[in-house]
Amino acid sequence: MSSAAKVVDPAFQGVGQRSGIEIWRIENFQPVAVPKSDHGKFYMGDCYTTQSKGGSSLYDIHFWIGKDTSQDEAGTAAIKTVELDAALGGRAVQHRELQGHESDKFLSYFKPCIIPLEGGVASGFKTPEVEEFETRLYVCKGKRVVRMKQVPFARASLNHDDVFILDSEKKIFQFNGANSNIQERAKALEVVQFLKDKYHEGTCAVAIVDDGKLDTESDSGEFWVLFGGFAPIGKKVISDDDIVAERIPAKLYSIHEGGVTAVEGELSKGMLENNKCYLLDRGAEVFIWVGRSTQVEERKTVGKVAEDFIANENRPRSTRITRVIQGYETHAFKSNFGSWPAGSVAPGAEEGRGKVAALLKQQGVGLKGLGKSAPVNEEVPPLLEGGGKLEVWCINGNAKTPVSKEDIGKFYGGDCYIVLYTYHSGERKEDYYLCCWFGKNSIEADQQMATRLANTMSNSLKGRPVLGRIFQGKEPPQFIAIFQPMVILKGGLSSGYKKYIEEKELADDTYTADSVALFRVSGTSSHNNKTEQVDAVATSLISTECFLLQSGSSLFTWHGNQSAFEQQQLAAKVAEFLKPGATLKHAKEGTENSIFWSALGGKQNYTSKKVTPENVREPHLFTVSLNKAHEQVEEVFNFSQDDLLTEDVLVLDTRAEVFVWVGQSVDPKEKQSAFDVAQQYIEMAAALEGLSPNVPMYRVTEGNEPSFFTTYFSWDSTKATVCSTPASGPSFMIH
Repeated sequence: MSSAAKVVDPAFQGVGQRSGIEIWRIENFQPVAVPKSDHGKFYMGDCYTTQSKGGSSLYDIHFWIGKDTSQDEAGTAAIKTVELDAALGGRAVQHRELQGHESDKFLSYFKPCIIPLEGGVASGFKTPEVEEFETRLYVCKGKRVVRMKQVPFARASLNHDDVFILDSEKKIFQFNGANSNIQERAKALEVVQFLKDKYHEGTCAVAIVDDGKLDTESDSGEFWVLFGGFAPIGKKVISDDDIVAERIPAKLYSIHEGGVTAVEGELSKGMLENNKCYLLDRGAEVFIWVGRSTQVEERKTVGKVAEDFIANENRPRSTRITRVIQGYETHAFKSNFGSWPAGSVAPGAEEGRGKVAALLKQQGVGLKGLGKSAPVNEEVPPLLEGGGKLEVWCINGNAKTPVSKEDIGKFYGGDCYIVLYTYHSGERKEDYYLCCWFGKNSIEADQQMATRLANTMSNSLKGRPVLGRIFQGKEPPQFIAIFQPMVILKGGLSSGYKKYIEEKELADDTYTADSVALFRVSGTSSHNNKTEQVDAVATSLISTECFLLQSGSSLFTWHGNQSAFEQQQLAAKVAEFLKPGATLKHAKEGTENSIFWSALGGKQNYTSKKVTPENVREPHLFTVSLNKAHEQVEEVFNFSQDDLLTEDVLVLDTRAEVFVWVGQSVDPKEKQSAFDVAQQYIEMAAALEGLSPNVPMYRVTEGNEPSFFTTYFSWDSTKATVCSTPASGPSFMIH
C-alpha cells in the first residue's frame, strides 16, 4: 500500500473501529455523516457513500447516485469511496448504485425498502415540503428486497402485473394486480406497515384492493374514487427499468492509461497480475479487479474506465459496476474463473471467532471457553434435544444390520452406517435426525446402499427427517453429541469391505479386543469428544491430547502435558466402553515405562504443537437454480427467516456444514433434486472458496427445521409452517 493511502478525508477517520452501517452524503463535494435516524432516506438530487462491515474484517462500500445528481457530485462520490476504502485498509468491495437499479445487497441494509425523496441538499434543487402532504403512487417489486419507484398518480400507471401502493393522507392502499406475485404482495404489505409507522405515526388506516374486484361500498370503491372513478386499466408498458441486461460469457480486459485491452485465453486466476487493474465484463455487470500493488491514485481512475466502457459498448447506464481488491474477491467474481486456487489473503481467524461468539451471544448460547486459547469447536449452535431414541445400522451387502446397544458409538472406517435419532423439540411432534456416515475406507457400493436405504426410511417418515450425509473426519457437533462416547476404529466388518481388501491383497487391520491399538482422545465437551484409532507408533502421540493404548491384557491412558482435564476424564470413559471392567494403568507424559514404549515399537519423537483450527466465517444463504447442467447461484444478503420462501430451494453454507432447505410449495421434481443442488453447490464452493468436498450436508424441509439450522436466523417458531401432509422426501445421490 502506498503512503498516499493514508491521506484520507477526516470524515472517514476511525471508521475501521466502528461497526454496522455508516452513511455519508456528499455536500459541496465533501462527505457529511448522515445520522442513523435518517438512514434509508435518499434524496434524488444527492449522492451518498455507504459503508457496511461484514464478518471477518470484510467491508462493502456503496456509492448511491440519485437520478437528479450532477456529474461532478457523482464523480466526487466515486473518489470519496476510494478514500474511504483506503481508511479501511484497502480491502473493501465497492459498488456503484444508481437510483432505481440498486443491488440486492444495498437494499438489504434498509429493509423493508428505501424511498427516494424529491429534492436534495445541493443548491439548485427544491427541498421537500414537510408541511403539505402529497399523495404518492409507488410500484413495488421484489420477492426478498423491495424496489420502490414513484410513478405518476394516474390510472394509466396501474397494470395487472405489478403491486402498487397509494399513500394518501388518511389511508394507505395496496393494489394487487391480478397477475402479481404472491411474495411481492407480502413484501408490499411490509412496506405499507413501514409507511404507516414512519410517515403517519402509526395512526392511518390500511386497505388491500384486489384487481378486478370492485365493491363501491368498500375500500375498493374509495380507492377508485381517488382516480376519478372505476375504469379498466391497461396492459403493462415496458420501460427501461423493466429491461434486464443479458449476461454474456465473461471477457477479461487489462486497464492501462485509461483504456482497456482484451486478454485472450481461458480465464484463470494466474492472468491477474498484482500490479495491474483489470475489467471483467459479464454484460449485466462489470467488475473491476485491483491488484494489491497498485497505487491509490490509479484506483481512483478505474471507475471512470468502467463507465466509459459501458458507454462505448452501448450498455444501459444502469449496468452494475463492482470493484474488488486482490485477496478479497467476491463469490460472484470468482465464479467466472471455474476454479480459484488457494493462496489469497485470508481474514484473521480471531476476528472470525469474535463474529461467531457474537452470533452465539445473540442466540443466547453460553460463551464459556471462548477465549483466545479455546478450541474453535467450542463455538457451536444449540445441539439436538437430549433424551431421544438412538438407533444405528451397519450396511452389510444389500441390507442394514442393527448395531447392538452396547456397541452403539463404535464406527469402523471401512464401513457405512445409518443413524436415526428420534427426539422431541419443545411441544412439537416427534422430530427425526437421520444421517448416513461414510468411513474414509468404505467402498462405493456400501455408500450407495446406505444412501438408498436412508432415503427409504425418510420417505416412510413422510420426508420429515433432517436427512444428512457425513464423512469420517468431518462429523458435526450435533452428530458427535448423541454418542457418548464416539469411537472410530480401524478396518471394517461389512462383507463388501472384507472382499475389497482381499481382492487388493491388503492387510486386514480391523480392530479387535486383543490387538495392539492406540486411540487419540480429543475434545473437552459432549459436542467434540471424538476418539479415533491411530497408528500404534510413538510418532502418533501429541502433547495436547490424551491417548489410550491397548496391548494384550494391558490398557494404558497417556496424558499429554498440555491436555485438558476433560480429555483425561473422557479417556477413562472410552477405556470402559471398549474393555468393560479392565484394569487401567496411567502414564503421564514423561513418566512412561518400557512396557508402554515397547507396545508402540520403541520411543520416538512426536509433536507438541496444537492443531490450528480452520478459519471461521459468517454463514451465507444462496438461491440455486439448475439450468441444463449450468448452476446459477445468487446470494441472499443480510438474510432472515422471511427469506425462506415456500416455493424456493435455498442453500445455507456455514462453512462447517451445508444445508439445502426445501420449501413446501417447491415443484416435486425439484424436491427430488434437492441433494443434487447441494452437491453441485459444494463442488463449486470447493473449487472457488476452498470448502471441503466432504463437508456435512443436510436436507431440511420447511416446517421441520432443527435447532442447529434455526440458530443462524432470528427464528420465530410461530412463523414456521408445520408440515401436516408433506409429500415423500427427495432422495440424494453420492458422486
